[in-house]
Amino acid sequence: MQEYGLLSLLPPVIAIFLAIRTKQVFISLITGIWIGWVILSDFNLFTGTIATIDAVVNVFKDAGNTRVVLFTLLVGALIAFMQKSGGIDGFIKYMSRIISDDEKDLKRNRIKVQLMAAVTGTLIFVESNISALTVGTVFRPIFDKLKISREKLAYIADSTSAPSKLLFPFNGWGAYIMGLLAIQGVDNPFGELISSMLFNFYPVLVLLILFFFISKGKDFGPMKKAEIRSRTEGKPFADGSTPMISEEITMLETKKGIKPKVFNMILPIVSMIVFMPIMLIYTGWDSPENNSSYTFIDRFFSTIGNGSGSASVLYSVLFSLIISSIFYRAKKILGLKEIIETTIKGMSGMVSLALLMVLAFSIGALCKEIGTGTYVAGVLNTHLSSVLIPLILFLCSCFISFSTGTSWGTFAIMLAIAIPLATEMNIDLSIAIAASLGGGLFGDHCSPISDTSVISSMASASDHIDHVKTQLPYALSAGVITAVLYLLLGLVFL
Repeated sequence: MQEYGLLSLLPPVIAIFLAIRTKQVFISLITGIWIGWVILSDFNLFTGTIATIDAVVNVFKDAGNTRVVLFTLLVGALIAFMQKSGGIDGFIKYMSRIISDDEKDLKRNRIKVQLMAAVTGTLIFVESNISALTVGTVFRPIFDKLKISREKLAYIADSTSAPSKLLFPFNGWGAYIMGLLAIQGVDNPFGELISSMLFNFYPVLVLLILFFFISKGKDFGPMKKAEIRSRTEGKPFADGSTPMISEEITMLETKKGIKPKVFNMILPIVSMIVFMPIMLIYTGWDSPENNSSYTFIDRFFSTIGNGSGSASVLYSVLFSLIISSIFYRAKKILGLKEIIETTIKGMSGMVSLALLMVLAFSIGALCKEIGTGTYVAGVLNTHLSSVLIPLILFLCSCFISFSTGTSWGTFAIMLAIAIPLATEMNIDLSIAIAASLGGGLFGDHCSPISDTSVISSMASASDHIDHVKTQLPYALSAGVITAVLYLLLGLVFL
């Protein structure tokens, strides 16, 4: 494979720069992808353009990518179900009953609602996109009513969607990471992933910082300005901002004549959560890696590790849609024709998000092809002292994730480096795994081309770059503390 050195950094750096400068993430991603393929085509503009088109089309050659795109569309249908059936209106009315209309209680109400949004995002451990979409969509009207900024909602959605999924392995994230560990020859992927949680400081700190500042009713940096603007001027986002949300994603009205009930929202979400581990077991049970001589417990954990995360989330949302459709039809909430129309309407509202996923996959594949991650890892991992390895792995993983906009792609690159490195230098494998995973999540939180951050912005109807700017101080706080902890860990134990 040809090495491109510093040129391998050009596509993601240009995409990030343009995203910040123009606030047009789609155009920025396409430009970064095009420049990358022009480089790979020996700077032939025509060949590079054709290669760019082929690269976007080739995203669908990977079954996992196709499943994620379909899943994204179907989540839109699920959200539309919750809206049309009166589930979200029921939730809003329930929240209206438990929050006081007294202006004196405004601060307490604001804290209570933000805590509920954060708890909701944390408990929906099925998949990060579902978590962010649910929090943003469900809580947006309540946040607007209480004059809480859209930036704060996006921050809560983003900061609970991925960290909780990384800390709870019974989901697509866990299956994917355990699969990567198995590829690297780790004997007990599930056990090692669980052990690494003891040293995975970043996601824990993100959640602690989030809940701390919410409970105290305090903010700092750009978020404080956004909150003051929202409270005093009543503006959910800054002047001149264009929320990254299409008209189709806006709230659907409850069907006329239907009494709003919060159960109509809870049923689809709970169904999805219940089916997720079941589908992980189903997709991984007959895996060739499962040894017939395993005990039941060993085979169970091996099955979870070998399950398909992308297939499991797709099957889970499909079963949730089927169960919800049967329930709505039986209760005469929606007729068969209305179910089909609502499904199509919800899916159409997620087309822009599905396109974003395609572009995210495309730039991830490009960075792999041009060697962005390998180059960065090679530069940062030269002449290492064992004492600095946890810190370097964390920072290296962060930079790759920030540059590529994908934590999953970073996990694949960094675990392939961290595990052999830890084995060769006699370092606790759990520490190396935790540093790599936490760093990938840190960079993802800071990157304007991160798909999770963009999804959080879109679901919350917040301007995306404003979301990145307001979230950055909180992410950096958790990142700096984590870096210090890894440095101390290296000095004390290695």
